[in-house]
Amino acid sequence: MKRLAVAGPTLTLVVMAFLHVAFAGAVSPTHGLISDYAWLAGAGPLFTLGVLSLAAGSIAVAYGLAQVERSRSAAARALLMAASAALVLTALFPTDRTPGMSSLGGDIHRWSVAVVFTGLPGAGWILARRTRDLAGWRRATRRIQLISTVSVLTLIAYLLSHPSSPVAQLVGGPGFYGLLERLLVLVETVLVLAMAVPARLAWSPRPPIAGVAGTTRVAGADRRPPPGASAPPEHG
Repeated sequence: MKRLAVAGPTLTLVVMAFLHVAFAGAVSPTHGLISDYAWLAGAGPLFTLGVLSLAAGSIAVAYGLAQVERSRSAAARALLMAASAALVLTALFPTDRTPGMSSLGGDIHRWSVAVVFTGLPGAGWILARRTRDLAGWRRATRRIQLISTVSVLTLIAYLLSHPSSPVAQLVGGPGFYGLLERLLVLVETVLVLAMAVPARLAWSPRPPIAGVAGTTRVAGADRRPPPGASAPPEHG
């Protein structure tokens, strides 16, 4: 689980970058959606792998947080698990092949994406707020809060520029909303990586028990008899 918390989102970044390079021109990076890769021959399995990798990483982060700060991270873990389930549904139900088309599978995909895009920054924000006063967590929580804020701002820009937005034409959104979606996916994947940093405390080695003089005591060591007691006879 320790490696999965980092390897999952890292693999997602690698897969998404590969899709954009290997299938350049097949999907427009400015107004095409990442989910459109699911319908390309050879790209569909890679798209599914990238989505499920992020889901697995989110679950691993939630597990790690439960081992470190169960009470403080409860709400964040719930949102992480909800986002993980939504990511699985996103992979199982691809978006509609034709723009403007509406199907049950496409609706499930769109609502699942909505849960992911809102759940991950929500988890990051809550986690940062609940753990910012913990010693050793301050640097990580400041980073998580910053990335969560950037994620929310990017999400707002993406929603305003989406063709279904009432102000999309006003801001010229149809020409670059695909680029904003890619930026949003990048930021939220990095957010999962940032949350994996404090979660990995669950697998950190425990500090040694310090002795009176600040040295480490080992079980069975320093068994000298008390004053006045005779030493055990030597054999041999």
